[in-house]
Amino acid sequence: MTTKDLITAIAADTGMRKQDVERLLEATTDACVEQLLDGKSIQVQNFGTLEIKTKAERQFIHPTTGKRQVAPEKKQFSFKQNSVLKEAVNNK
Repeated sequence: MTTKDLITAIAADTGMRKQDVERLLEATTDACVEQLLDGKSIQVQNFGTLEIKTKAERQFIHPTTGKRQVAPEKKQFSFKQNSVLKEAVNNK
């Protein structure tokens, strides 16, 4: 589903104009990105939790050269579904 498809589906379900739905979706995503960048998680009821996790620095052996190298610490996006979504997906 593309953003355009999502906007069309929400507009059809709610009776809102597509332009209003598009502005609402943009505001929602902007607010979510802002919260994630501030280090906060986002919990959406009956859906799941979005958060940014930090992966620690680690050592690895380069497969071609065989030399030990260090992979720096990095941040990674994480989504954990809650039980309602999990049941809905597994029972479909």
